[in-house]
Amino acid sequence: MELVCPACGAVNRVPDERIREHPKCGKCGGEVLPARPIELGTGQFARFLARDGLPVLVDFWAPWCGPCKMFAPTFAALAGQYAGRARFVKVNTEAEQMLAGQHNIRSIPTLALFKGGREVDRVSGALPPQQLEAWLRQHL
Repeated sequence: MELVCPACGAVNRVPDERIREHPKCGKCGGEVLPARPIELGTGQFARFLARDGLPVLVDFWAPWCGPCKMFAPTFAALAGQYAGRARFVKVNTEAEQMLAGQHNIRSIPTLALFKGGREVDRVSGALPPQQLEAWLRQHL
């Protein structure tokens, strides 16, 4: 499976059976599958979606958004639980307005799930942990 390093953007090939062994990037030595959300900007986002072999769940949020702040711990906790099965990515819509516009983000927080570089579903609002897990199980 190909996995994009969140630190340097290098594409790493990782055998499926070694995904849970905390693979390191062959280029920079960074953690390829961190158990926390990855912050991405416009420069990294398209490559990450196009080349990463795991489903990518994107949290489009803003620092001034109260529900976004309340939802952040839930998103971070599930990132740890789903490490190796899905990538959890955060995009700050305030800093990345063009990216938010390209993905037609009209309310925040908005979660968008991508597989193979294509959006397969989205949901808006700060979901409680159980509801988010049920939504993820339905799609992963």
